[in-house]
Amino acid sequence: MTKEQKSEISYEYFTKLDIRIGTIVSAEKVEGTDKLIKCSVALGEDEPRTVVSGLAESIDPEDLVGKQCPYVCNLAPRVIRGIESQGMILAIETDNGFVLLHPNKEVEAGTSIV
Repeated sequence: MTKEQKSEISYEYFTKLDIRIGTIVSAEKVEGTDKLIKCSVALGEDEPRTVVSGLAESIDPEDLVGKQCPYVCNLAPRVIRGIESQGMILAIETDNGFVLLHPNKEVEAGTSIV
C-alpha cells in the first residue's frame, strides 16, 4: 500500500508532539460498531486514559491487553460514539489491516519517544 506523502513540517512542529509508550490495561469492542475498540491505557500518570481506535477489524481486543504501543498523548480529546478518547495509538495500515508498533522489550509506561 503506497500512500501519498503528506506535507512537510518543521522540526519545531514535530517537537510539539508528545509521543509515549503506553501499556494497554483493558480493551473491548465498542458496542454497535465493527471497527472500534475502547482501551484503557497506562501512560505513566495517576489514572489510565481511555483511547478509542479503529482497529477491531484487524486485531482482537483480548490480544491487546498487556501490549505496549506508542501513543500521541497531547492530541485534543475527541468524543467517538459517546466515549471521550484521550489520545491516539500509532499503528501501521497495510492492505491486510492494521499492525501494531511496539518496543522490542518492555519499558516503563509513559516513556517518551524521542
